[in-house]
Amino acid sequence: MSTPDPRTTTATGADVRVRFCPSPTGLPHVGLVRTALFNWAYARHHGGKLIFRIEDTDAARDSEESYAQLLDALRWLRIDWDEGVEVGGPHAPYRQSQRHDIYREVLAKLVEAGVVYESYSTAEEIDERNAANGRAKQLGYDNFDRTLTDEQKAAFRAEGREPAWRLRVPDEDLTYVDLIRGEVTFPAGSFPDFVIVRAGGVPLYTFVNPVDDALMGITHVIRGEDLMPSTARQLSLYRALVEAGVTDFVPRFGHMPLVLGEEGNKKLSKRDPKADLFLQREKGFIHEGLLNYLALLGWSIAADRDVFSLDELVAAFDIADVNPNPARFDQKKAESINGDHIRMLDAADFAERIVPYLAQAGVIEAIPTPEETAKIAASAPLVQERVQMLGEVPGMLGFLFTDEITYQEDALKGLPANAGEVLVACVGALELVPAEEFTAAGVQEALSRALVEELGLKPRVAYGPPRVALTGRRISPPLFESMELLGKAESVRRLGALVDHLAQ
Repeated sequence: MSTPDPRTTTATGADVRVRFCPSPTGLPHVGLVRTALFNWAYARHHGGKLIFRIEDTDAARDSEESYAQLLDALRWLRIDWDEGVEVGGPHAPYRQSQRHDIYREVLAKLVEAGVVYESYSTAEEIDERNAANGRAKQLGYDNFDRTLTDEQKAAFRAEGREPAWRLRVPDEDLTYVDLIRGEVTFPAGSFPDFVIVRAGGVPLYTFVNPVDDALMGITHVIRGEDLMPSTARQLSLYRALVEAGVTDFVPRFGHMPLVLGEEGNKKLSKRDPKADLFLQREKGFIHEGLLNYLALLGWSIAADRDVFSLDELVAAFDIADVNPNPARFDQKKAESINGDHIRMLDAADFAERIVPYLAQAGVIEAIPTPEETAKIAASAPLVQERVQMLGEVPGMLGFLFTDEITYQEDALKGLPANAGEVLVACVGALELVPAEEFTAAGVQEALSRALVEELGLKPRVAYGPPRVALTGRRISPPLFESMELLGKAESVRRLGALVDHLAQ
């Protein structure tokens, strides 16, 4: 019966070292961010270190633009790292494309230890041998080159062939204890000896990823479930690295559950708009809200609680508590949790965070004027309790920053038949309010008397027409506070303007 490698790390506390090692291809997506978050939370919970390195050996797909986007994403989310790109550390460089000399040195140690061997078999030769031996083609390589003699190797070289290097896989079961899933065993013969360095000296991901982990002292590899099949190969390579003296321990592995889309049982596609991190930011997620929700994709702080701070996440997080079952991305729940976090912000912080959204929508200048800044500070509290996403704010507050109101079609359709009469009554009531008493309370008292008491209207009917007149929308910030911000003259003017519009 196979047992876990006795050289598996027992690191805890400050000795914990985890890593986040994305490839710079495409836009950052929420699944990638969850991986970064769980590694960050695990490191911070234990007082250990998070290493951020870049796996950029695929020149055809990697890009500096994508690298810059990764940095932008982590900085926006406030996920910091202790060693790695941009911050340095004792194991630099932290980009695989700059570590080829290191990989050559490690390969030389593996060759010297006899745990890898030269392989000259082509794909065609492997297929021919499998066919001749009655072996299924999908079984792939048959370990033929394990026993090549020096004469055979010399003959291949004389033909002009360059060897690939294959790892000599142990002929026994491989067992490890997954941090999330418990004990896992890969039976002997599950996979053949595999290439770690191609002919011509190009190292493969199956080689450089574990080598970097080994050289950087990574103790816990926390990654997605989709990478679990490669764990057997990594365990095999780690045994070789220990034997060759490259490292003296094997890390622990934990495989997080898949993130599914909202429908069906398919993994959330990178091309799904909900997976696009920057699209979610454009919609108005704040980093606290998004990270809170992503933490719930496989983990929970308590059975009856979904909303928590990042400090609470760090204090409570343990990778062993992650549920191995797939987690489903729910956009509505994510936005609801984001709204909860928006309401947890102090007023000044919220006002500052909505500025880019107001500017992007053309509501204010890129750098607000003093008058705009004052108006933002005064109006922000009116919507902080009402929005779930910062992207909703320009539509809610835009009416305060313009003299021209565009009436939304649904708002006009929802007006009662007596809207004109209601608006005229509003004008008459407000004109009697002295300018110095034109406050939210003063406005409410005047309109309530004129519309509810004198006209006998229900508040829901009474205040719909003035809301549309002031904002152009059916849903808006609180009506009386909005009038106070606009002032008496502008409020009366807008009420009259809708009367004229309805009369046309």
